Amino acid sequence: MKNHFVLIPGPWMGAWVWEPVTRGLRSLGYQVHALTLSGLASPDADISAVDLDTHVDDVLSALERDDLRDVIIVAHSYSGIVAGQVADRAPDRVAHTVFVEAFLPHDGKSMLHAFPERQRADELQLIADNEGRWPIPDAAVVADGQDLSLEQAQWLVERFVGHPGHTLSQPAVLTRPLAQQRGTYVVCAKEHFAGRISPDIAALRSEPNWTFHTLDTGHWPMVSAPDSLVALLSGVASGSE
Repeated sequence: MKNHFVLIPGPWMGAWVWEPVTRGLRSLGYQVHALTLSGLASPDADISAVDLDTHVDDVLSALERDDLRDVIIVAHSYSGIVAGQVADRAPDRVAHTVFVEAFLPHDGKSMLHAFPERQRADELQLIADNEGRWPIPDAAVVADGQDLSLEQAQWLVERFVGHPGHTLSQPAVLTRPLAQQRGTYVVCAKEHFAGRISPDIAALRSEPNWTFHTLDTGHWPMVSAPDSLVALLSGVASGSE
């Protein structure tokens, strides 16, 4: 049984978003380390030197500082790009990676490469227009179809911090194929029309090192369905999932 979890938040968020999951996992006896990545603790933080490498180093430093081994890393949304690189660089410390509705890293491509070319250009312009930060979305957009009440969405948005833009545009670097990692992908069903997921994610279904699970909730399961997410993660740790 693996008993160390490292939780990495998605864009705009810090360790605070994992609080219900952190409490749930600790109540089951797991050791949990929830991280806030550089530039996301405060809207006033200097992000001029914060890029994707910075966030990868944040996680690697946390693993080394506490000498964590046999760890399960849990990544949400953007931070899948970070977690996949951490697992690639520290296979002696990372036993398994759980991608919760997360982007997957691809060598030589940034997170924004997952978007159509026109949208990618629009997002880069938004970042440029917002002093290098990816701007916070509107609460109605966060809540729309995602199993969140408007109050929950407003709670999220009020705590969001504009995300350091260089982390989204810097290409990932992998030394071995992602399929060789031991991974779990968590599909949040209400995020997908007719159950469709992107081809790069679907391609991993046939890989022996990967498992897939579905939660009947939206993009923010740590808020909308924390108990279900805790149960799923506990199953991964025990080897029953």
